[in-house]
Amino acid sequence: MDNSSPDRIDFEIIRLLQKNAWLSNKEIAAAVRLAPSTCHERIRNLRASGIIRGAHAEVSARAIGLNLEAIAFIKLAKYERAVIDRFLSDMESIPEVRNVFLVSGRYDVMLHVVVKDIDHLRNLGLDRITSQSVVVNIETSIVYDSRSRYELPILLDVTQRKGTQKKKGSARSRAK
Repeated sequence: MDNSSPDRIDFEIIRLLQKNAWLSNKEIAAAVRLAPSTCHERIRNLRASGIIRGAHAEVSARAIGLNLEAIAFIKLAKYERAVIDRFLSDMESIPEVRNVFLVSGRYDVMLHVVVKDIDHLRNLGLDRITSQSVVVNIETSIVYDSRSRYELPILLDVTQRKGTQKKKGSARSRAK
């Protein structure tokens, strides 16, 4: 892959890595029918271009004593870029915070948190979240169950689809 947009093979590599980031280069190369050196170069380019940003281990929160998940809905006093950026960074730095979302609607920010128990959740809210002067209101919902999907949809560029259709059409025209 050069500096152009990802092609069909790149998307197949991405799809494989989204399902299992522990696949070896040799396994990926075999699956996409490339030489391992070519596959390695494509993966390196996908990382360098920022398309692949990292690989992470999925850890069971319950297995390490974090038995409660919650979503906190937060209303901020000021809707100014500097204030929001600082608040989002502060929230992201809290170890119990899994995700921080700046959203539209009734609330400004949503936090997905994991904690040991309800006391831990209360203390987190009081000590780290509502203690911030920019927070006007917080509502928290306990998560009873959740399902996560880590794969992003792979949407081929319209021009790639058209190019594929033209090639097929051209081959048919020549065959006649």
